[in-house]
Amino acid sequence: MANGNSVTLVGNLTRDPEMRFTPSGAGQAILGLAVSRRYQDRNNEWQEETGFFNIVCWGDLAENVQSLKKGTRVIVDGRMRQRSWETENGDKRSVVEVQADEIGPSLRWARADVHRNERKAPGEGGPSRQSGGGTAPSSGGGGGGAGGYDELGEEPF
Repeated sequence: MANGNSVTLVGNLTRDPEMRFTPSGAGQAILGLAVSRRYQDRNNEWQEETGFFNIVCWGDLAENVQSLKKGTRVIVDGRMRQRSWETENGDKRSVVEVQADEIGPSLRWARADVHRNERKAPGEGGPSRQSGGGTAPSSGGGGGGAGGYDELGEEPF
């Protein structure tokens, strides 16, 4: 991330992802993440501290994250975001949360079965993985960019 506001967290989900939809139909998932740190203090005694974070996902990521369950160890890459609002009583509230760009299971102590979603073409109810139009890269490696990479610099599967 170019703006310097990026964060990577590794921890366990504290609850199953909760899916919501905005009035316009955009999908949003909210997850709870516990991140623990274990260290030795000045007396050489082991200490542990845990931080709890709310993770927010949108669109396809929100839908795909539904495959994760409470207790799953995940890696979250995203950016910190502060959100403020006023309650019905006029009290001002604020929360800092992580707006996720990527989430995946940690494979240090577990295995994962990955199931690719079908790509959606422009106008088929979701964003295209292509930018600027054009055709999808072929499986033969001759896709949009140099060396078989598409316009986003991603190697097609």
